This record gives sequence, C-alpha cells and structure tokens, in this order.
Amino acid sequence: MSGIEQVSQALLRAWRGDTTVEGAPLAGLLRDAEEAYTVQERVAAASGWFDRAVPQHWKSGGPRDAVPTHSPLPPRRVWDSPASAVTSHFNLRLIEAEVALRLARDVSPAQAAALSQENAAGLVDAMCVSIEIVDSRWREGRATPALLKLADQQSHGALVLGAFRPFEARDWSRQPCVVRVGGGEPQRFQGSLAQGDPASLLPAWLRHLTRKGATVTKGTVVTTGSWCGLLEAHQGDLVRVEFEGIGSAEVQL
Repeated sequence: MSGIEQVSQALLRAWRGDTTVEGAPLAGLLRDAEEAYTVQERVAAASGWFDRAVPQHWKSGGPRDAVPTHSPLPPRRVWDSPASAVTSHFNLRLIEAEVALRLARDVSPAQAAALSQENAAGLVDAMCVSIEIVDSRWREGRATPALLKLADQQSHGALVLGAFRPFEARDWSRQPCVVRVGGGEPQRFQGSLAQGDPASLLPAWLRHLTRKGATVTKGTVVTTGSWCGLLEAHQGDLVRVEFEGIGSAEVQL
C-alpha cells in the first residue's frame, strides 16, 4: 500500500469514527504538498463530500513569505452566522478570525495562469467576516507534521460565514479585528494577517484550483487566513468575531 493510500485510510477511519488516529507512524510517508493534496481528494471522494469539479468553499493561507496551501471544505461543515455547533463533534476547538472573499465571475485555467497581484482583487465582488474552527483528525493535534495537517483538509473543523458585503479596497494594515471567546476579555488585533492583503492569496489559490484544467465558478468562496493566530475555545463557548467596516460572525460551540 502506498504512503498516500495509508494516510488516506487513516484519515477516513478518523472522519467516520469521529475520533483521532496516530499520525507519528505515518509522518514520513508523504513526500510533498502534491501528495498531501492527493490525500485530500481521495478522502473527499470516499466521503462523497462534493458534487462538482471545483468545490464551492475553500480555505487558503500560510505564514508570510511561504507558499500558500489550500483545502476544499465539506459543505456540511460550512455554516451561516449565527451558527450552532452544539451537536457537532470536534477533537479540538481552535479559533481563527478571518475574512472570506467571493468570486464575481468564472475563472478559467488561462485566466488563473495570467493573474497578477495587481489585478487579482478585480475578480472579487464580496467579502465577509468568517470564523474557522480548526480541528484535527491526528492524535498529535497542533504538533502534527505540516504535510499531515495539509492532508487533513488543512486541519479544518468548520467554517462560519457572516453576511457578505461589497468588496472594496481597504488599508488592511489598519484593519481592526475583535475576537470574543466565551466569557473571556475581548482580544483585539490590527493589520495582523500574515499576508497583509487577503486578496494577495488569490493568484496562488486560483492556479491551484485550475491546475488540472477545471474552471472555477462564480460564487466560489475562499477564507484567507487568521488575524488572531489560534485561540483556544471549549464546548459551550460563544465565539464572536468583528471586523470594523466589514461585519461580524458568531458561533455557539
């Protein structure tokens, strides 16, 4: 059995059993990001998550100056705000405050290949506040090696989307964000997205989605990375995220 198949089977056991599996014995089986993406695709196909060539919702991101990584998100774990996760299983509940972007038009492989940082934002018609609940199917949790995290849908748990509003140019370095988790004090951030501008991820993301010849359809949504790092939350917490001038989103854990 290939390394890709071993990792895929381990993740399928975890998803189907609402549990975690040990990642350490599998840590060296994936050679690169492309093999991790193949695992994503195999787990999604075996789980019957998607009914279209390019899924409608994605997460994308990574550290500053690193190559962004991407994952399609199962529709059953994408919710409109205000959302309730009370009946949903999580192994972890880590919170990322994000901004999601929505495509205004279809994007072909040729258009994605020609896309630049300067014209990428012109493909977006709307944005919203989003909350990414980070989870893991690996027993090692946050200590899991990077390629196993990527194979595990980039540690996706659930995505909560606030109300979309028209996209506009902003000074993202001055953009404030407030996160409230349970009864704790509000945590405040400003200009704290690693990439600076959420739209800067669009060229790499769209080239990833179109690399096998598919066209990305109008209305596809991508959430673009955390403004708050990873904040720990617990079952029973109400999580609320606000971006001044953009809106808010909340989820009851």
